[in-house]
Amino acid sequence: MGLLVGLASEARLLRRAARGLSPAPLIALSAADPGRAQAEAARLVAAGAAGLVSFGLAAGLDPALPPGRLLLPESVLDPDGRRWPTEAAWRGRLGLEAEAGALAGCAALLRTPADKAALAAAGGAVAADMESYLLARAAARAGLPFLVLRAVADPAGLALPPAALDALDERGRSRGWAVAGRLLAAPRQLPALLALARAAAAAERALGGALLVAGRPLLRLG
Repeated sequence: MGLLVGLASEARLLRRAARGLSPAPLIALSAADPGRAQAEAARLVAAGAAGLVSFGLAAGLDPALPPGRLLLPESVLDPDGRRWPTEAAWRGRLGLEAEAGALAGCAALLRTPADKAALAAAGGAVAADMESYLLARAAARAGLPFLVLRAVADPAGLALPPAALDALDERGRSRGWAVAGRLLAAPRQLPALLALARAAAAAERALGGALLVAGRPLLRLG
C-alpha cells in the first residue's frame, strides 16, 4: 500500500500504526508542495504500490463540519473539473463513521472563509486538500484503487493567520522560529493562530483514533 501525506506529523501517525507490519506500507511526504506531491505519487506507483491512499488534514468547506470530523469522501474533485471516485469497497471495509461528501483539490492554501465558500460553491465539495487530486490522477493513470482518509483541521469559518503561511520546511515540519518571528511583528495574530492550532490538534487526534480502530485494515488494503 502506498500512502501520501502532507506533514511530518501525519507520517508519524502512519508509521506508529504500521509497526510490526510486513511488508511495511510505503509512505510519501509532500510537505504541502503540489510539485512534490505529484512526484511522490509517481514514486509510489513506480515502487509497486497495490493501491494508493491520501491521508492527513483537510480544510473544511461545509460550515457544519467541526474540527476533527473524519472524511472518507466518495470522490475527489480535480481543479480542472474532473471527478475521481474512491474505492467503495475499501471505504466500507474500514468500518469508520465519517463524512462521505466530495473532497475538492486545490493548488494553494485556502486563506479565508471566502476562499473556502467559493470552492464549495464551485463543485459542492465539503472539504479540500492539496494532495488528494494529484494522487487520484496517479491512481487513474496506473489503474490502481484509491482512497482518501482525512480529518477537518481548519473549519470553513476559520481564516489562516499570516503567521501560519509558509510555515513548513522541506520535510513537512513546522518552522517554529518563522512563526514566532511573525508573531513578534504582529502579536494580534495570536488568537487566530491558537484557534488554528487547537483545530489541527483535534484533527490529528481524530486521525490517531481512526488508526487505532482501522489502522491495520487500512494499511493492508489491496
